[in-house]
Amino acid sequence: MKELKIEIHIRSYAYEELSEEERRLVDAAKEATARSYAPYSRFHVGAAALLANGIIVSGSNQENAAYPSGTCAERTTLFYANSQYPDQPVKALAIAARNASGFLDSPIPPCGACRQVLLETEQRYGHPMRILLYSNQEIYCLSGARNLLPLSFGGGFLK
Repeated sequence: MKELKIEIHIRSYAYEELSEEERRLVDAAKEATARSYAPYSRFHVGAAALLANGIIVSGSNQENAAYPSGTCAERTTLFYANSQYPDQPVKALAIAARNASGFLDSPIPPCGACRQVLLETEQRYGHPMRILLYSNQEIYCLSGARNLLPLSFGGGFLK
């Protein structure tokens, strides 16, 4: 038997410690929660992507009574960015979530499906994206999707 140890790296920042560009991105993710359609869960998620050309695009979760038919904020945002700006890598992605009590006190990670889409977006452009997970208490910063999905499945396995 052999044991493998996998490490991930997460840095924790206060909002004030972020760069101006990162604060704008986090603010766009927070604002996107207001456009969420979440009548069933009442859990509002927003995401914002900073593209290589400096444009910020955002999206929110969109629920449906048939739950699998809805989509998460991260996928809404990345699919829009990839379809409207197909030649622009995503430099950074910020994610924020709130419920009836307001923004969460702990950073919200993306679901498994969204983690896979983040990874595919990085592989599409050959460029990792910085990931900012917002909360009232702290913001987790990760250097790429592999820190969210260390044993990841990508297109390389299909060759």
